[in-house]
Amino acid sequence: MASYQPMTVADLAVHLAQTSDAKTRWKIFWEFLEECRWESPDTQTALLLGEPPSVGDERWDALLAALVEHLAAKHDLAPPDWADPRVLWQPWFPAELRVQRADALVHAPALSASTACT
Repeated sequence: MASYQPMTVADLAVHLAQTSDAKTRWKIFWEFLEECRWESPDTQTALLLGEPPSVGDERWDALLAALVEHLAAKHDLAPPDWADPRVLWQPWFPAELRVQRADALVHAPALSASTACT
């Protein structure tokens, strides 16, 4: 009998790549967050280690990078080097309501000078 192992961010990327259905992808994404939430702080940070493979969709690749940056910051850790180039140059709004889009634009971090388009 196999024992329970929480999903790593690399596992998450593999699962996301195996489906193109947005609804299923979001369910898998939230499952990762829920699993991570219940783990100890040491295990939480271990789940972020290792560069995930590409999902095959730059939007989801950027989302994974942002997720790892956010979770690493919660543990006072620097973001991994692999996350830096995974950015979107055009906004992606998974939310359907206009008010959510406006809120996202207001709260989105500005591009740093090192990542801004020239």
